[in-house]
Amino acid sequence: MKLKHITVLSLLGIVSLSSCNDFLDEPTSKTTAIEVTTADQLDALLGNIGNFYQVSNRTAIYSTDDYELNTELYDARPNTFSLAAVQYATWDIEGLQTDAREGFWSGEYKKIFYANMIFDYIGKVSGSEQQKTELIAEAHLIRAYSLMELANTFCLPYTGDNGNELGLPLKQSVSFEELSSRNSLAETYTLIESDLAAAAALTTPLMSGDRVRSWRANTGAYNAVNARYWLQRNDYEQALAFAEAALAEHNTLVDYNTEMRYGKEGKITINGTDPEKKEEVILEYPYTHDNQTDLSDMVGWKEFYYFRLLYHESWWYVPAQELLALYEENPYDLRYKYHIVEHFSYDRGMTDPSYDYPGYVFFYKDRIPEGPTVAEMYLIKAECLARENNVTEAMQALNTLRRARIESAHYTDETASTKEEALRKILNERRREMPFSRRWEDIRRYNHNEDPNDDVELTRSFYPYTTAAVLSGEAPVEYKLNKDSRRWATPLPYTELVSSNGDILQNTY
Repeated sequence: MKLKHITVLSLLGIVSLSSCNDFLDEPTSKTTAIEVTTADQLDALLGNIGNFYQVSNRTAIYSTDDYELNTELYDARPNTFSLAAVQYATWDIEGLQTDAREGFWSGEYKKIFYANMIFDYIGKVSGSEQQKTELIAEAHLIRAYSLMELANTFCLPYTGDNGNELGLPLKQSVSFEELSSRNSLAETYTLIESDLAAAAALTTPLMSGDRVRSWRANTGAYNAVNARYWLQRNDYEQALAFAEAALAEHNTLVDYNTEMRYGKEGKITINGTDPEKKEEVILEYPYTHDNQTDLSDMVGWKEFYYFRLLYHESWWYVPAQELLALYEENPYDLRYKYHIVEHFSYDRGMTDPSYDYPGYVFFYKDRIPEGPTVAEMYLIKAECLARENNVTEAMQALNTLRRARIESAHYTDETASTKEEALRKILNERRREMPFSRRWEDIRRYNHNEDPNDDVELTRSFYPYTTAAVLSGEAPVEYKLNKDSRRWATPLPYTELVSSNGDILQNTY
């Protein structure tokens, strides 16, 4: 599973946050040879933020109706869009298996490897029992989170009735002799739930003084991750209980009326070869755009329970027209003001001749929140209450979030008179609040719950293509992902099938 070259030497850290009051100011030293003998060394491993925060899930970025890919946009500058982007956006099967740049599978299994290191070494090192208990609980949460991410991408949605379908290889040690074949879907979810239950032993709180300690596992993260998991399983009672527990510990929202601003501006000249059309365009970015390499501002986003960022190597989250229309329903939605950067296509090279299209920016151009936040907990609370037909309280939870996102001078509460109306408004709010990062998982669960009103089938009109090129000279064709398609499981990388000597099987379609 591409883990054979990972050694203890590479795992013990460049950056440790385990006892950091100033976020990233206290790096641990590098070494060429480390013998793991203490719990402090294992703590440094889990405190290395670089090992865990990045989630490189291209299915989440490209494969939903939050992402725009059409022929006109492609024709404006074909080199902007990789063939892999086109394949993910059209739910390809054959070509994606040989995508040499796929790093999500191996990236999450590296995190699982780090977690398994704790289990393997914890009985052999010195340290207090309290510290060891906390490290074990943290490792369980890390492994559960990565297994959730992988299962929601590479496996079919788990309904309880399809437990014999292929799940994940469940690596539970650092031994290379451990079998790497895929366990069943039921066994995969049994381990996730077991890990989540074991993480209940966490005692470290989310808050350290007046700061959010989201870069390490904590009690708030435990509740928030559980809330997300049980929502995915359509267990609204448990999801609500965990969301309320998370909010009881921390419920502070960033108020976009008073706590957001513009930071770095981008000045770009367009139509440079045409003197009559040549002009300079200023792109306005939210303040977090200034911090490409400095994670302090990102870690400091006070809504995080558990610090994870979706990473996009191509630096352009292209918002779909449907997504933009949701923001435009309310002209006073400050998320449009601060996250939809108009003319962003110029930043991506569509300058001469110019083609104007916006981009979604949260932190730097490549990173948006992926880990659970206070906003997500309010949305989970609202949805669970609505699905249980508690419309009044559902809208109260929704409006708590909206008051922090809508321009105060023009704010009015949303209301709903029926369960169906409440759910429509709540699910639309989820898209506005968490585009790209949560949409793939959301559509999967909508299509496999008991409510047919929230089903989503994905369609896209685009050029045909081969495994080598987009055939832009041909007529567009319609691509469709039906709700009952087996393609809701993304193909596994072919390299993993080969390196396992055939033990790991590809999804069947």
